[in-house]
Amino acid sequence: MRIAFLRGALGHIDPDTETSILLMYECYRRGHQVLVLQPFDLYVRGNAVVGRMKEIVAAPGLSLRNYWQAAVASVDKEQRIFEEVAELDALFLRKNPPLLHEVMELLASVEERVFVLNSIAGQLLGNSKLYTLNFPEIIPETHVSRDPARLRKVIDDFGGTMVMKPLRSFGGQGVIKVSAQDPENLNSLLNYYVRIYEPYNRREPVMVQEYLEAVRSEGDVRIMLLNGEILGAMRRMPHGTDFRANIRAGGQEHAHRLTPAERHICEVIRPRLIKDGLHFVGIDVIGGKLVEVNCVSPGGIPRINRLDQVQLEKQVIDFIEQQVAVRPPVAAAALR
Repeated sequence: MRIAFLRGALGHIDPDTETSILLMYECYRRGHQVLVLQPFDLYVRGNAVVGRMKEIVAAPGLSLRNYWQAAVASVDKEQRIFEEVAELDALFLRKNPPLLHEVMELLASVEERVFVLNSIAGQLLGNSKLYTLNFPEIIPETHVSRDPARLRKVIDDFGGTMVMKPLRSFGGQGVIKVSAQDPENLNSLLNYYVRIYEPYNRREPVMVQEYLEAVRSEGDVRIMLLNGEILGAMRRMPHGTDFRANIRAGGQEHAHRLTPAERHICEVIRPRLIKDGLHFVGIDVIGGKLVEVNCVSPGGIPRINRLDQVQLEKQVIDFIEQQVAVRPPVAAAALR
């Protein structure tokens, strides 16, 4: 098969913790052709969406780290393959948030002929923290507004600590605790986050959510789901005085066995994920509550592999091969 990965640069990642390179490595081990491109590599030629792709060329039998080095060397070469995206068998969308809507619009025109993970429509729906509102019975108390006075009233009425989040951040960026007990800083923070200096229609909507005390004692749980089924999980504990458990924020990973409550959350969200074409996602759970659905470049597989002595990437590529094999002939090339 010909499998492409649309993502950022490879040279600045840690191959031992990056899910994308592990998926690429599994494709390489199976003999698939692996191509990479970045969002700016897409263009239109003669009514067709084309990618300025680079093929990962590597000798057989390399270790993961040596394969990553070969991948970086391949990307650094000037030679490119100018390939119609519709000629691919599968395309992984692995660029970190935020989404670039012009890229999604370009790719939407070829999605019927290429298996895209995750689907264009699904990513457009699911890339914001607002996606959790589809499951109101299993999420913390949540409010969203661009009016700082309204948000201030929510926090005052709540009476306890809440968490404030930009809607399109990731990795814990910009997530802070707020409380009515600190009114001077609270007003300043609210004004800053919503961009009070802008006209109302250009302000940033902000999410204010119940702070779950369990994060301090239990951390959060990252659960990886593949086509709605549980793939693997790990617990992440905050580091030092930081309440955020995200790995990017310094959180530390630990092995974890899912509780009945966490399994119930997966059951609740499974039908909607499948309906929206969100086949490969990572969800975050704190104290039995769903706090986030990550569908744009979800990560965690290398760490779960080490903690549980598994190889979850094999199941992901198995799924890709199965999906390509059952697509109608008009929609996909034959398996190579």
